[in-house]
Amino acid sequence: MELRLAALHWLAEPNHIAKSAGVIALAQANKEGAVGLEAEAVLAPLRPIPGRPPLPELVSHQFVPRRSMRTGEGRAALIHALAHIEFNAINLALDAIWRFPGMPREYYQNWLQVAAEEARHFNLLAAHLVTKGYAYGGFAAHNGLWDMAEKTRDDILARLALVPRTLEARGLDATPPLRAKLAQAGEMEAAEILDIILADEIGHVLIGNRWFNWVCDERCLDPVATYASLAETYQAPALRGPFNLDARRAAGFSESELSALVAGKCPVLCRPSILSRTSRNQTSSPDETQCNPGVEPMPPDSAIAASGLRTR
Repeated sequence: MELRLAALHWLAEPNHIAKSAGVIALAQANKEGAVGLEAEAVLAPLRPIPGRPPLPELVSHQFVPRRSMRTGEGRAALIHALAHIEFNAINLALDAIWRFPGMPREYYQNWLQVAAEEARHFNLLAAHLVTKGYAYGGFAAHNGLWDMAEKTRDDILARLALVPRTLEARGLDATPPLRAKLAQAGEMEAAEILDIILADEIGHVLIGNRWFNWVCDERCLDPVATYASLAETYQAPALRGPFNLDARRAAGFSESELSALVAGKCPVLCRPSILSRTSRNQTSSPDETQCNPGVEPMPPDSAIAASGLRTR
């Protein structure tokens, strides 16, 4: 079994139950030394990617119905939205494995770990949804997270900057208020699942930070200027608080970037000292250029925004 081919296989798998089980089994086989790696191979999908089940129906976020957290259906819809985010996150991690050749072995090992953890998150949320009388696919959803993967499919540096370091990092901010909403509504089991997810997601964003800076080093690029350029090119969403500064700090964001976020400046990502390579010990001041006023800020409840669900 070869890791990148297996990742592509499970990315193309449309059945969500088979996909999550297959990814977890692949990670276990890799731990047991049963999975090889051909890092230089150039692969091409033979089936449509990402594989998805017929449901949920994917619609524009503008057409996802508003539902109240005061109702059981509304709470189930929120749990479904979170499960859909985790399903997309499985696909994003698998795509990072197969799509980009020529990276160190540890890069592929890291993203396989991420994929397996996202699969476990999805399983927890999907199983909890069943206890509420619903199933994954029972509510409409949209494709916002995968859209950025499509935009960045030709450049690993853009992918690392804009998916783990931007969109997934926003989940670090969104999870605590979502947890509070669920707990306030009496959904303590769902709230405890979000505790697990947040702890793991800090590590996932840390992995994104690590490899973004590694690729910048390999290309002799300044990470601060490079991120600013990529954010402009790909129209990364401007961010507004409140920010989970402790989680972002644990995920490798620098104090200068956190200060810029709090001050309402554009996010410019500085090289985290704990992850930077010793071969090039550069330091830079963050570019505190004002955010592009033409870009709509992403609200704190980004998990809701990413799914198209709105609660009230």
